[in-house]
Amino acid sequence: MAVDFKESKTKENLMKAFAGESQARNRYNIAADKAHERNLHVLEEVFKFTAEQERAHAKVFYEFLTEFSGENIPIEGTYPVDISESLEELLGMAEHNEREEHENVYREFSEVARQEGFEKIAGTFFMIGNVEKIHAERFAKFKKWMEENRLFISDVSTTWMCLNCGHVIDSKNAPEFCPVCGEEQGYFVRIEMAPYSSGTFGIGK
Repeated sequence: MAVDFKESKTKENLMKAFAGESQARNRYNIAADKAHERNLHVLEEVFKFTAEQERAHAKVFYEFLTEFSGENIPIEGTYPVDISESLEELLGMAEHNEREEHENVYREFSEVARQEGFEKIAGTFFMIGNVEKIHAERFAKFKKWMEENRLFISDVSTTWMCLNCGHVIDSKNAPEFCPVCGEEQGYFVRIEMAPYSSGTFGIGK
């Protein structure tokens, strides 16, 4: 049965989602600063890349609320405090939060929207939830490599890309310095994890 949008639970869920995505963006940008301090520019870029996608999610949710412009929408919610000096922990916290959004939060929000008659919003919650799954898998992959001290090491010959200049090289180890631009190893990423590469996220050697 259709519900008046102004009286709906979906209206509140959209604001919760906007708040959650906005906070995630800030958390990831702060984590990126931590990675920068340790010269792990590949992790800095992973956090920044994800932060920009969270900004895009927030914008989508926010624009569904256009008719409430100039008003306040009160909400209650809980949001994570992910503060750590350990990049492994920050990656793990990020993975956990993304999985929570995918498996629980956005599935629930999608179902509520569908029950209230807002099919487009329901579909958006569902699709963005699937993106959060990709985020979780990406964070998990980098966390695993960090824990195994394999962020720049592979068991087999792997194609590495310098995120600064785009140079690629096949090797078991990422070079200590890029032979083209001279940037340090922290800029190298497995080609399949590089944005805009022909590979697929989440498949590492």
